[in-house]
Amino acid sequence: MVGMGRVYKDTSKPSSSSESPSSPAVTTSTSITETVNGSHDFKITGYSLAKGMGIGKYIASDTFMVGGYAWAIYFYPDGKSVEDNATYVSLFIALASEGTDVRALFELTLLDQSGRERHKVHSHFGGRWRVDPTLLNIEAACGGSSSRSLGYKRFFKRTALEASDYLKDDCLQVHCCVGVVKSHTEGPKIYSIPLPPSDIGQHFGKLLESGKGTDALLHFIYWDTRPDMEELTGLNSKWASTLMSQHLLAAADRYGLDRLRLLCESNLCEDIAINTVATTLALAEQHHCFQLKAVCLKFVALPENLRAVMQTDGFEYLKESCPHVLTELLEYVARINEHSIAIGKQGLEAILDGSDINGRRVKQRL
Repeated sequence: MVGMGRVYKDTSKPSSSSESPSSPAVTTSTSITETVNGSHDFKITGYSLAKGMGIGKYIASDTFMVGGYAWAIYFYPDGKSVEDNATYVSLFIALASEGTDVRALFELTLLDQSGRERHKVHSHFGGRWRVDPTLLNIEAACGGSSSRSLGYKRFFKRTALEASDYLKDDCLQVHCCVGVVKSHTEGPKIYSIPLPPSDIGQHFGKLLESGKGTDALLHFIYWDTRPDMEELTGLNSKWASTLMSQHLLAAADRYGLDRLRLLCESNLCEDIAINTVATTLALAEQHHCFQLKAVCLKFVALPENLRAVMQTDGFEYLKESCPHVLTELLEYVARINEHSIAIGKQGLEAILDGSDINGRRVKQRL
C-alpha cells in the first residue's frame, strides 16, 4: 500500500476476483494568495532648499526590489496638484518596473524625530483600515495615460510640517512598506508511486539463475521489503539513502525485480532534493522509470528549484548523458511559466551550450 509517498508492506490477504476494484486515487492542490513584503528607508536632507522646485516635481529615492518588482518613493515638496497651490507636501510610492501589472498594499510613514515615536502613518495594512490591494498598471484603462504611482496628494500641510518634530536639522525621514500580492497553486509536496502485488517467488528464482547478488538484493528476496539504507551504508543522511536507492534501482532493473524497482522509485520520490534530482532524472530515463521521471521533471521545473538544480554537478551529468531530456524539461518549464515562473525558457536554453542564464560560459558546480 502507498500512502503520501511512503511505502508500507501490504499484509492483507489477496482479494478475490469478485470484489470490486479499488477506488481511484484522489489528488489535491491548494491555491495560495499571500503578500511578499519589503521596506525601504528614504532620508531627505536639505528640505528648505527643495522647496520651490515646482508643483508636480519630486525628489525620488533609489529604486528597491520587493516581490520581484522595482519600486521608488516620490516626495513632492511643493505638492503634486496645481489646485492645492503648494499648500501640502505629497508622498507617493511608484512602480519602477515596466510593462507589467501588480497588485500591492503599501504603507508610507513620516518618522517622528523627537524620539516620542508619534509617526505619521498612512497604511493599507492591517486593522480596520485594511483596504483591497490596489492594481498598479503601466497603462491606465482610459486613454493609455500613466498610472504607476499611488499615494497622498495632501500627505501633510506644509506649514504644519515645518513646525513639527518630523522635520529636524532640515531633514525628513520616510519609511515605506510594500506588500506585493502573489498567487500560486501547490500540489502535494510528497509524491507516491503505486506498487504491484508481491511476486517474491519469481524474484528469488531469477536471482538464483543469475548466480550474482548483493546484501541489498538478498534482503529484498528474504523479506520482500527495501533494506534499511542507513544500516547498509553506515550513514544517516538523505543523500546516502538516495545514492543507495539509485544503485539498487539499477540492479533491480537488471535482474527484472520489478517490485523492488518500484520500491526504489517510491523512495527516490519521497527523498527528492535539489542536489540529487538531476542524477535521479538521468537514472529514470536510462531505466525507463516513467513515473519517477515525471516527478523529477515537475520538481526541477518549479521556479524555486530550477536555478539551484542547474548549478549542481548532477545537472552537468544529465546534460551529457541524456541531452534529449532537456527538451522535455523545457516543456515543463513552459507550462509552469504560465504561473509566474521566475526564470524562463531563454535561461534554460542557454545552458544547452554550457552557459549560465546571462550567456556566460561557466563550470557547473554543486
